[in-house]
Amino acid sequence: MLDRARGCVVKIFGAGGFRGLEPYQSGVTITAEGHILTVWSHVLNTDFVTVVLDDGRRFDAEVVAADPRHEIALLTVDASDLPHFDLKNATEAPVGTPIFALSNLFGIASGDEPVSVQSGNVAARSSLGRRLGVYETPYQGDVYLLDVVTSNPGSAGGAVIDHAGRFVGMIGKEMQDARDDTWLNFALPADELASAVPALLGVETESDTSKTTNVNQPVTLSAWGLVLVPDVVANTPAYIDSVGENSAARAAGLRPDDLIVLVDGQVVTSCRRLREALEAIDRSATVQLTVQRGSELLEVPLRAP
Repeated sequence: MLDRARGCVVKIFGAGGFRGLEPYQSGVTITAEGHILTVWSHVLNTDFVTVVLDDGRRFDAEVVAADPRHEIALLTVDASDLPHFDLKNATEAPVGTPIFALSNLFGIASGDEPVSVQSGNVAARSSLGRRLGVYETPYQGDVYLLDVVTSNPGSAGGAVIDHAGRFVGMIGKEMQDARDDTWLNFALPADELASAVPALLGVETESDTSKTTNVNQPVTLSAWGLVLVPDVVANTPAYIDSVGENSAARAAGLRPDDLIVLVDGQVVTSCRRLREALEAIDRSATVQLTVQRGSELLEVPLRAP
């Protein structure tokens, strides 16, 4: 049972390696065709994400969609016939359910080494937004609280299964209470993930279609009255530096230091990616931006004057 579950957990390597930001995390395969679900984090903020399967095979991965409200992302690799967790068969885990947590904690595995397994129980199911403390996250839904320490570097995105081998959740990103610095050991329930993933798969399809779209007059940031922070590194996040007076962006309520994370549901991991996304959108179109302001996510429709 554990061997089969291990086959559905992958190691992900990407951005990081400085200021305490580890360049690795975990993920789970959710289709046989190479779709991988993981947490949305700094590790994915690069054009060079590598996925290592349980058998040691390495693939270049593409981040094709993200759901900032759940803080999850969808990756794809060019592989087939992969062992995977079927989210259509997602099951709930009542309080007290014995579980195993499988992940590449501390980045121990880098090839065909098996991921680590921790044993524990579901201690509670509760809402992050209701009573669990002060955490810097836009996710306000339910989580499983676990009585095992999963808040380790590299654990985020790993699988939580019951003793029958059924997928019950995905290990959440490292999260610390702003009041007392305690760490939260939690997992995103499988039913929450199952409700969010179809939209991610839909965004992937739309993104593939948009790559062939040509527009005569694409929208530009200047048309909205937006200036981004200087694009000084390869993947500078798309933070707003300034908003023009009497501009469409100012009228829509955008502010300096807002981070643009989605354009019409498409992930933008950098200033460059944002500009590339806009090149496929006509100037006359109304564009739906998703921006992060602190721990809050805002949906902002924008149209050039």
